[in-house]
Amino acid sequence: MTRKRVPLGNFVTEYSVRNKNNADIPVYSVTNSQGFCREYFGKEVASKDKTTYKIVPYGYFAYNPSRINVGSVDWQRCEAQVIVSPLYNVFSVSDELDSQFLYYFLKSNIGRQMIRAKAAGSVRDNLKLDMLKEITIPESSLNDQKRCAATLDNLQYLIELRKKQLNELDNLIKARFVELFGDSKVNPYGFNKVRLEDSCEIVTGNTPSRTVNDYYGDYIEWIKTDNIMAEMMYPTRATESLSEVGLKVGRYVEKGAILMACIAGSVASIGKVCITDRQVAFNQQINAIVPKKYNALFLYVLLQTSKDYLVEELNMALKGILSKSKLGEKTFILPPMDQQNAFAAFVAQIDKSKVVVQKALEEAQLLFDSLMQEYFG
Repeated sequence: MTRKRVPLGNFVTEYSVRNKNNADIPVYSVTNSQGFCREYFGKEVASKDKTTYKIVPYGYFAYNPSRINVGSVDWQRCEAQVIVSPLYNVFSVSDELDSQFLYYFLKSNIGRQMIRAKAAGSVRDNLKLDMLKEITIPESSLNDQKRCAATLDNLQYLIELRKKQLNELDNLIKARFVELFGDSKVNPYGFNKVRLEDSCEIVTGNTPSRTVNDYYGDYIEWIKTDNIMAEMMYPTRATESLSEVGLKVGRYVEKGAILMACIAGSVASIGKVCITDRQVAFNQQINAIVPKKYNALFLYVLLQTSKDYLVEELNMALKGILSKSKLGEKTFILPPMDQQNAFAAFVAQIDKSKVVVQKALEEAQLLFDSLMQEYFG
């Protein structure tokens, strides 16, 4: 049964009060990830005339008309009042609509789809407030709205908690590494240092010809840089695979190799690494590092903690490329194997805890997404 929907215009009232007296009110912006956040402009803007800036009282909504389509909308819960750019739209919500319920609707997939549909074709895809008022929301009682919002709040808290736990486990590994081996670039414990190409085999991936359909199939996964996630030890499941014929012209590695992103759209993505937990093929944006004198888990953490060193010679403003030859020339500490193995055992134990937390995170996220669809779809 399709639920009745009502326009947001039934609940939303524009608020367009300017900071006419140029009062010293904190300047904020609204981002898709942080919501309301303090702007740090420095002296130049601190002295700027802000009489045209819009005031946002506590509990009122604000959004950037050209960014709401990506989720840059929030209701203000930071201070008694803040000011935002004159370009922003500000509005209040009537007592018949729970603000947190509306917030989740505007951040939901269906809410953003409606926003994009309304904004499409307007100047720079800007969503005027009158357009926002035309968007419909499922009709429900205030008590039901509060119940739904509270459930989503609890799940969001749980999701953030799981993410924090994963981050703390990662930090524990890094702290243990520094405790045992120090800063690998400074090398305070005087370990031998070797070039990567002398201690490992380095293999650059490739792309079998797209004009030969027989090269692509379902025989072996074909990993791309998108499958190398900074927060995950192993590559995610690939969306493309090579055929058995394609594998003969492709490049692949067995379990226990390191995959490193060496070509990316930005330098920030260069140096991301993962360990293969299965046989995989990979494209030319990736260099595989097959350890000969290293424990793979030790090398994985060593490279993770050496990202600044790996990219220090790259132009931060340009598309990043860390060539096989440049990578091979990099020197790294080479502790005795027994020390590497002991550290690797510690990492493996921590990873077991990460697997449990990651599963709990995925379950909470799945439930959150499901309820967002149920409440607003």
